[in-house]
Parts: sequence; structure tokens; C-alpha cells
Amino acid sequence: MAMNSYTVALLVFFINLSLSWGADEGLGASFIFGDSLVDAGNNNYLSTLSKANIPPNGIDFSATSGNPTGRYTNGRTIGDIVGEELGIPNYAVPFLAPNATGKAILYGVNYASGGGGILNQTGRIFVNRLSMDIQIDYYNITRKQFDKLLGPSKARDYITKKSIFSITVGANDFLNNYLLPVLSIGTRISQSPDSFVDLLISTLRSQLTRLYKLDARKFVIGNVGPIGCIPYQKTINQLTQNQCVELANKLALQYNGRLKDLLAELNDNLPEATFVHANVYDLVMEVITNYAKYGFVSASKACCGNGGQFQGIIPCGPTSSMCSDRSKYVFWDPYHPSEAANLIIAKRLLDGSTKYISPMNLRQLRDL
Repeated sequence: MAMNSYTVALLVFFINLSLSWGADEGLGASFIFGDSLVDAGNNNYLSTLSKANIPPNGIDFSATSGNPTGRYTNGRTIGDIVGEELGIPNYAVPFLAPNATGKAILYGVNYASGGGGILNQTGRIFVNRLSMDIQIDYYNITRKQFDKLLGPSKARDYITKKSIFSITVGANDFLNNYLLPVLSIGTRISQSPDSFVDLLISTLRSQLTRLYKLDARKFVIGNVGPIGCIPYQKTINQLTQNQCVELANKLALQYNGRLKDLLAELNDNLPEATFVHANVYDLVMEVITNYAKYGFVSASKACCGNGGQFQGIIPCGPTSSMCSDRSKYVFWDPYHPSEAANLIIAKRLLDGSTKYISPMNLRQLRDL
């Protein structure tokens, strides 16, 4: 069927419109900072003991037909799911990946690193990992690339008005620093919990302020989850199914209280910035406590790496035992949630009430 000139003009209009809604102009970028909860493969490119680019990690990740990517879960991370739901067409590319160049970065960049923390010394048991300071150094490189790709004025608008900066960090500062006997014996003798949390908050304040100076305006900051309830902590402390490690959770709650105050302070003091507080602790605790209500059969055992003499201690790998239905477990491995749990958490952050995300949810932050 021949097209008349009106139809052709209309077609051209819609093509141009769709192009104008593409990476250069559209929904903006997702910049992801943090630890293994949101690492999308940066540690693949480091000489480190913390890696997830081995099966069966990623077994349910459809984008690679079940091949491991370096994500520490069976499927998508919370960062992946949030990006999809907010309409960003591609996953944020890991900064260290070879394809993190050119227009690929316009959809966002992932700087997160398994074992990374707020403090530079956190996670040194893994040898190499990217701390928050290094992740922000890398974002500074990306920021300059945006100027080259879009021009300084357009790049600044794209980043300040349309892009979201998500930070999921802090758990390793306790699990793989303060609470780790091998490393922390000196730290814990010389530093009270109060002074250690003070150090975390003052360091994070400087890091978030630095991101602000590099044009970040829309922030979502997750607090530390109930780290005393992860299978690893339950195993090494020989707890029953319904018990959690009190000290670990108490430290997380102490830090979380201070974090909430910090974000309120930054909202007051940094013009045009919005710091959204994601109450991951209460959200995850709700799922763990009422796991059956959400369709899970266990919130205390990991799906992968839960068998044998070292169940709940050895990370998930090719020789690990694995549950038959990954969607029935809150935890994928001894440390990390399953994709099924990540989906519940992400949906609450996207559309939830101020009980879990405040002063607004992520869809509202996007549209701000």
C-alpha cells in the first residue's frame, strides 16, 4: 500500500519524537554506588576474593540466558529492577567493563563493588574492592565524559534534572570491618560503637557532598538491613531459625538512626538536592518475619550453598547445593537476597509509602 505525503510526514514526526526521547534527551541515567547488593560486575575486573561471575549465580538472569554476570544473586539486583521500572531502557553498565564507553553511559553507570564500604579499609579481607571514595573518583571520570558527549550545559541539565543516584552501602563496614574478628580486634578495642558510627556518618557526609558538587541532585540512600539475620551470621553464631544476632542488628539500627538525621541535614543544607531515605532495614525485616505471607518457604536458609559441613558460610559456587525453586527463598546465598526478595524490596521503594521510603518514593523522585 502506497503511503501519502501526510502519512510519511506523520511517520517522520513519530520517528523524530522517539529519537528525542532516547538516551540523549529522555529519562536520564541511573548511577549506582555501593556493595555486592547492587554490584553488576565491577569485581569481575578486579583481582579479588569477592566475585560472583561463576555459576550458578545469574541462573535466572534472562538478559544473559542464565549465564553469570558478576551479580551476587540468581537474577536481577534491586538496582536493575528499579531502572527497568523507571523506564531506563538499558541496565547501568559496570564502570570497569570494556563497553562502559560512548553513548552506553547515557543510560547510567554502576560503580558498586562486592566488599566495598564507606571506609577505605572496609573489605580488605577480599584484597581488592572499590570503596565509596574510589567509586566517586570513577564517577568524576564519567561526569567529564558526559560533558564531551552532550556538551557542558546539556550534560549538567541531564544529570541534575533527570538522573538518579542510588547508594547502597554500610553493611560491609560492620560485617567485613568492625564485626570481623580477624580485622577488627584492634578497631573494636580502640573504637566504641558510637565513635565508629560517628566515623561512618562523617565520611558519608563528605562523600555525598562531593557527589552534590559533581551535579548529583536526586539521591536515594538505603540504610543498613538486618545484617544479624542473614544466613551467614546465623550459621557462625549457631542460632535457631527465628533468632538473629543482636549485636549486628543493634549496630545497624544505631547507624540507621544517624543516617536518617544526616539525610535530613543534607536536605536542609544543599540547595535543589533531594535525599530520599530508603528504610531497607524495616522492609527486609518485614519480609524475613512474615516470609510465608510473601510465598517463601524459608528466610533463614540460603537457596545456594546451604548444604554440607560449611552450610551458610561458603559463598555460592559450581559445587554448591542449590534449592529446586529459587523463588521460594528470601536469601539466594549466605549473604544476598534472591531475585524474588529483590522484587518485593524494589516495588516498595518504587511505589511504597513513607513507612519504607521518604519523603517520597522513587517514581515521585523521578518525576520531580
